[in-house]
Amino acid sequence: MTLPPPGGLSRRDALAGLAMLCLPGAVRAAEVTFPSRPVTLVVPFAPGGVADLTARTVGRALALALGQPVVVDNRPGAGGIVATQAVLKAPADGHTLLLISNATAVSVHLVKRLPYDVTRDLAPISTLGFFELALVVGSDSRWRSLGELVAHGRSHPGKLTLGTISLGSTQHLAAELFKARTGLDAVVVPYKGTPAVITALRAGEIDLGVEVLGPLLAQLQAGVIRALAVTGPKRFELLPGVPTALEQGVRDYTVDSWNALAAPAGTPSAVVERLRHTTQEALAQPGLRATLRDLGVKAQAGTPAELAALLASEIRHWGEVVRAARIEPA
Repeated sequence: MTLPPPGGLSRRDALAGLAMLCLPGAVRAAEVTFPSRPVTLVVPFAPGGVADLTARTVGRALALALGQPVVVDNRPGAGGIVATQAVLKAPADGHTLLLISNATAVSVHLVKRLPYDVTRDLAPISTLGFFELALVVGSDSRWRSLGELVAHGRSHPGKLTLGTISLGSTQHLAAELFKARTGLDAVVVPYKGTPAVITALRAGEIDLGVEVLGPLLAQLQAGVIRALAVTGPKRFELLPGVPTALEQGVRDYTVDSWNALAAPAGTPSAVVERLRHTTQEALAQPGLRATLRDLGVKAQAGTPAELAALLASEIRHWGEVVRAARIEPA
């Protein structure tokens, strides 16, 4: 037990104690009791993808810091609606969290009547990381640069084919944005998943694949496919020889996807702050950063205000892309 100094409490300690007494009861209780049981992190994607692996990697570090297990609950489908509703129905006490991403922003424009408002009903906590896409061709493709492919596409309107995963995905919208930025008249061909896109590239069924970089790394390193460009603002550190699309003259074309943590609106600010601080410390660990880097993810924490601004910006940006591509909400 620590005794107060002679003469009683210091002025600073007295003021700190008074401030604690002035806090709302729910906030004081949250500081003392959170977390009191396992934390569930709901992921609106299937196991094995970048979002799932990021959630599990960060979740393990959070569990150690919080002293409670962090359980990943995969609830894919319906544009993230099932996962989001599950979180919003849970008590707003920090024990149920949602992995959000740019897909959360895109859903605002692809779903005619979302049963919630993502900017009103979610409490942002922190970003986890950013990851870019790659523009890839088969290993025996005739094109050695993005410029060559774009020049061919412009001289053969309607002939170039771009393969992506499902309609409305980040990859699909990135392909539509690529068409808009280059002025290409090209056909976007949707596939069920990344393996199908790679198979189509190797078989020569499509000219260019637009896919998240992480799942392609093993295929790229094995020489099965080649990357003509990455979509980030800078070259990816594991592929230093691959230029960005910007470097190759595609103006205003950067596509960064991201993952972040959010809680139901109304979660006590003290709980949100503890989760933010714990997440920031976890993402500063060199080992965790290296694990995410090998998944193609650049670890980056942030504040709730920064995440709220990012989400609002992404909603505006992808709304413009969806409208330009003339995609009607379902």
